[in-house]
Amino acid sequence: MSMMGGGRLPQGVGEPGQAIASFPTYEAAQKAVSTLIAAEIPARDIAIVGHDLRSVERVTGRLGYAEAARSGAINGLLLGMLFSAILVLGSPSVPIQAFVGVLFVGIAIGMLLSLITYSLVRRRRDFASVMQVVAERYDVTVSASDVAKARGVLGPRAHAPAPVAEPVDPADAPAVAPVPPTPPGSADPPRYGERVAPPEPSGGDPDEGSTSDPR
Repeated sequence: MSMMGGGRLPQGVGEPGQAIASFPTYEAAQKAVSTLIAAEIPARDIAIVGHDLRSVERVTGRLGYAEAARSGAINGLLLGMLFSAILVLGSPSVPIQAFVGVLFVGIAIGMLLSLITYSLVRRRRDFASVMQVVAERYDVTVSASDVAKARGVLGPRAHAPAPVAEPVDPADAPAVAPVPPTPPGSADPPRYGERVAPPEPSGGDPDEGSTSDPR
């Protein structure tokens, strides 16, 4: 599985070129690839590209000497069976006791190696886990010559993935000119329906400007 970013893959790295569909899970992308191959689109022109990768470590249990011995015994049993098969193929007349003895030797070696390994790492890691790499979405890509046919095969599922917005560096953002303050006396006229307060009377003698009493 190819894990590369971007809606269109760079040329010259071994993967075909244009994304035609996007899926939330890898299993759905696999089904789309199987459909394209069944429609006689060349398999070498198809790729699955994962975006926004992240690793997920699932803890499966706590480690201990008993657990280490059990897993080592299983691995040693498989190793003993391999050696026993080689012994039987080399000497068909070997007795069954030798066959069983090789199995027990393999189990003992596996347990010993597992216990030694656990004793060395138990201070740093005392749990068992499974590591998995997942992606936010999976794009199915094909070569440029197969885009129209691939979209016709996938039907409504075939759509171009939404472009991912790249973060903008604040240093590259355009500068915004500051708005100058509004000078006094230049307020905007009142809008229609807006109540306007009556003007305050000017200072001075209230009797100023009145006519004198003639005599």
